[in-house]
Amino acid sequence: MAHAERLQRRIRPVSVRSAAVSAEALVEPFPRLNLPIHPPYPPAEARAVKELPHEPGRLYEPKWDGFRCLAFRKGDEVVLQSKAGQPLGRYFPEVVAALRNLHASTWVLDGEIVIRKGMGLDFDALLQRIHPAASRIQRLAQETPATYIVFDLLVDASGRLLTTAVLSERKLALQKFAERFMTASPVSTRNTSQTYDRAVIELSPASTDLVTAQKWMQEGATKGWDGVIAKRLDCEYTSGERTGMVKVKRIRTADCVIGGFRWGQGAKTKSDKKTLGKEVGSLLLGLYNSRGELDHIGFSSSFTREDRRKLKPILKPFIAGPAQNSGDGVEVKTLGFSGKAPGGPSRWTRKDRITEWVPLKPELVGEFQYDHFSGGRFRHGAKFLRWRPDKKAEQCRMEQLRPRATKK
Repeated sequence: MAHAERLQRRIRPVSVRSAAVSAEALVEPFPRLNLPIHPPYPPAEARAVKELPHEPGRLYEPKWDGFRCLAFRKGDEVVLQSKAGQPLGRYFPEVVAALRNLHASTWVLDGEIVIRKGMGLDFDALLQRIHPAASRIQRLAQETPATYIVFDLLVDASGRLLTTAVLSERKLALQKFAERFMTASPVSTRNTSQTYDRAVIELSPASTDLVTAQKWMQEGATKGWDGVIAKRLDCEYTSGERTGMVKVKRIRTADCVIGGFRWGQGAKTKSDKKTLGKEVGSLLLGLYNSRGELDHIGFSSSFTREDRRKLKPILKPFIAGPAQNSGDGVEVKTLGFSGKAPGGPSRWTRKDRITEWVPLKPELVGEFQYDHFSGGRFRHGAKFLRWRPDKKAEQCRMEQLRPRATKK
């Protein structure tokens, strides 16, 4: 079996019910912190490329398979913020407790929340934390404690803002911060009897050696890494931008908006015409184009019969209106997809294919694995991997499917 195929087979979809909520459902107000920057603060992002950049002046780090998280502290207040700007602290109390145990009362860190399982990571366990019941979260914090992987320092212990410093300076400051203030001792929450003995804060591996980065690409799957990040050492912290770092992923995946769905096919009538079934047949996937319109780019129907039954109550709250049929050539612009909509019958469509679809509010986001993208769409059905409640719909843009070549 080819090495690439082995890597592909290590990706397993998670439960279709795990954290099947929109980013908007997690939004809550943040406390006001007396810091140079405060939540919600857009983290720096990475642009997708086809291969690792070879030019000097790069720092390579593993691409962690978890929730991106900015951590803020002022005094006794510790706040966790997701990539989409949502508060995460209530879902990861053991991480909050561990960060409060650091021997510094002022800082802002950039990192990733992960849950370890054996030698790898467990994203499904991470998704299980996004749950409304506090009792369940507390139980899971004990059973499957999270780890916070730190890779950048944005405000140091003296309250000095570091976002205008280049990465090489910030990394040196982070190393000194870790040596002085980070601890691996058991931690407990304040004003409670709850103790989280295995909550861990640690620094992410990093290297300027290209050979090491290439080894991470080849062998990182066993550790739960889904690729490598390459950062410019001479770059400031580019909040909300993709200019300071690039990423290379082991497999091709895309975070897509669920803009609608089609029902499965039911039994044939006496006239040999197929009818709509009672379960979800396929999800209709979309990405935002450069004009801010949601374009239909493909579908996913890789669900078991049991998962199809579970999908119906998940999708029902997002239904935006009555079922639409674009077979008359009129694209649906006001509901579901605001750009290119799913097409109706064509000369390539099977005569018995049902083309009606149900538009959804563009809020639910999922990650899908695909094999080929051309002509503005997936050429084959994409495979559902997991929901992404930590990402807003508007963050799912077409550019993630058009990685650029890198300099040799």
